[in-house]
Amino acid sequence: MDDQQLNFRNELLRAMGPQEQALLLPHLQPVDLEVPTILEMENSPVSDVYILESGLASIVARFPGGRDIEVGIVGREGMTGAAVILGGNQSANRTFMQVAGHGFKLPASVLSAAMEESRPLRSLLLAYVQALLAQTTSTVLANGHAKLEERLARWLLMVHDRTDGATIWLTHEFLAVMLGVRRAGVTVALHLLEGKGLIRSTRRQIVILNRRGLIEEAHGSYGAAEEEYRRLIGKDLAR
Repeated sequence: MDDQQLNFRNELLRAMGPQEQALLLPHLQPVDLEVPTILEMENSPVSDVYILESGLASIVARFPGGRDIEVGIVGREGMTGAAVILGGNQSANRTFMQVAGHGFKLPASVLSAAMEESRPLRSLLLAYVQALLAQTTSTVLANGHAKLEERLARWLLMVHDRTDGATIWLTHEFLAVMLGVRRAGVTVALHLLEGKGLIRSTRRQIVILNRRGLIEEAHGSYGAAEEEYRRLIGKDLAR
């Protein structure tokens, strides 16, 4: 990799020391990641992990009959391959791109070997998995106890933390899958947030107009996982 490529945007790569980076750099393959590229298939061996520089990936649990719900998201704050970090070789969930971007592909075997060689690298990546579990816990709490418009506000904030600018390019149909509800419910929730002047929504995009207002609308469902990431990784997700 040349010097320009070493100006990483991914927070995990930025948090690594020179020795930890040196274990991975020769094996990082730059990749463009279009929607809906599958990064991990459920119940299948993970051959490569992906470290995102931009874009957003969804970790989705799948029910029989094709019913899906998002249980986590990964952006430039993290990476795929939590199962590999934990010493396994496959995930129970599917991970795919929901917002196009780019990043690096790394063989899972290389990551495992590097973690065996470097205790600091292992500690950093295990801390990231702990932060990811905190995000999943917050998602479970929100799905079980928050109103749909509160869940939507939280989700938009999480996406906003991981993308550039105020515009999010997604269809209502895609949002319905992410939130595990019918499309009609997403439309109602979007209209509620629009009516409060928090967002502007069209068929394929959502524009964040009032981030502070969205945080208030989330009613405590946003913030705990973000604080845990800051505590564990030393980086602030929130804008």
